[in-house]
Amino acid sequence: MKTQVEQDGIVTLTGEAAESLKDSHMLNEDLRPTTRAEHHWTAYNFSSLWVGMCICIPTYTMASGLIALGMNWWQAIVTIILGNLIVLIPVLLNTHAGTKFGIPYPVFARLWFGSKGAHIPAIARAIVAAAWFGINCWYGGAAIDTLLVSMTGWEHVGGHLFIAFFAFWLLNVVVAYRGPESIRKMESWAAPVLIVMGLALLIWAITAAGGMGPMLSAPSKFQSAGEFFTIFFPALTGTIAFWATLALNIPDFGRYAKSQKAQVIGQSIALPGTMGLFSFIGVAVTSATVVIYGQAIWDPAALMAHFPPFVIFIGTIGIILAALTTNVAANVVAPARAAENLWPRKITFAGGAVITGLLSLVMQPWYLVGDISNYIFVFLGGYGALLGPIDGIAIADYWLVRKRKLALTELYSSTGRYSYASGFNRNSIYALVIGIIIPLLGLFVPGLRFLWDNAWTFGLIISGCIYTYLMRQDPSKLSDEEYASMTVIMNAPKTASDVTGNMIKQGPENI
Repeated sequence: MKTQVEQDGIVTLTGEAAESLKDSHMLNEDLRPTTRAEHHWTAYNFSSLWVGMCICIPTYTMASGLIALGMNWWQAIVTIILGNLIVLIPVLLNTHAGTKFGIPYPVFARLWFGSKGAHIPAIARAIVAAAWFGINCWYGGAAIDTLLVSMTGWEHVGGHLFIAFFAFWLLNVVVAYRGPESIRKMESWAAPVLIVMGLALLIWAITAAGGMGPMLSAPSKFQSAGEFFTIFFPALTGTIAFWATLALNIPDFGRYAKSQKAQVIGQSIALPGTMGLFSFIGVAVTSATVVIYGQAIWDPAALMAHFPPFVIFIGTIGIILAALTTNVAANVVAPARAAENLWPRKITFAGGAVITGLLSLVMQPWYLVGDISNYIFVFLGGYGALLGPIDGIAIADYWLVRKRKLALTELYSSTGRYSYASGFNRNSIYALVIGIIIPLLGLFVPGLRFLWDNAWTFGLIISGCIYTYLMRQDPSKLSDEEYASMTVIMNAPKTASDVTGNMIKQGPENI
């Protein structure tokens, strides 16, 4: 019996197959494959998603960390753009799976880790997302705190910064209750607003300073290529790791794409373009503050304190909007889905959002952003070393091992072909461990330091290659004949009557 229909490169369940999964304990409304009607995100939706996520204070201040480490402004911006062009590759490759089969990240992970083993990459991604959730809440809370201090006697309230942080944290959790579709709508109108506000800030800085400022003419502090590359490679890993998180769970959004073309165009333009532009705005504005105020002010919240109350109010709204659009899209969906996947019948997306918020407090975001070297080298580099191997396994499984052929119904069965041995695919676990250990050697063996400095890249390549080798004879793979036996292949019909005609030609037993 045919269980799935492929039309224009998008696969959906047949009505009978969908009905047969209703009682599966591995499925709920959020984890099921999307229907054809739900594939409605356009290139603009994906562009606005990335604009909303990229325009945030961590992006604004990212270049500052690289300049503080010795780079000049253009070396920092080029490093950031290069890192995002590199991470764009796994983003597009993993989005393809979500778009074609309409599955969220935890279900995608069942394919390569097993029905139970999928919790390993899902929870790993969730922990990192919770940390980012806390960091963005901390920045947003600081902006609110600055607004209140400048307009009232708020600074005399004990613990005022933490009160503002918890208030903004609560706002994020409440908004997250509304789910992924509300994120699409919010990003659609927020993206142009954020771009306009960012450009307005840049124009003010250039005008008030009578130019870009001294920072853009300051030379690099490195005396040799060796000194530069000692900083460049770990910094590049840090910039890659910035969105290595979304490179994993991008199927959570890709599953709604109207077509592969829509997701490729929207993401290819918006991700590297927005990261490069907003990082440059951060550098240029900060450079101008040296001329205007006699000191470099990297923190937008601190910069706002120099403006009149109305401008502070508008700026605070912008920072809150930037932090909110980043948080609900980038840092809630993945951990909420991971929580759902642990107990699909009991935990909803809303419940997962609350769990994410609570976990973010445990991660102590005020500590993570307290020291720039700790932020870039320890936090970003550390989780890059963890997520790189998982990215490698995901890409290798879908593109090299299975060659983009899946049995959708089997992903929701605890005894199906993707359950492996007791729910765990040992091959993926072996590949993950090796992909983490080898770069980790660079921390302890001086001559191998380059492995750790490029941990995300080496981890991805090592784990991907090992996984592909170990899975070469795995029985879970579908042959072309097996895929054809369960899939109705349809060309795009032009009218409703054409749809009926195609179904008749296929035969009722195949539909």
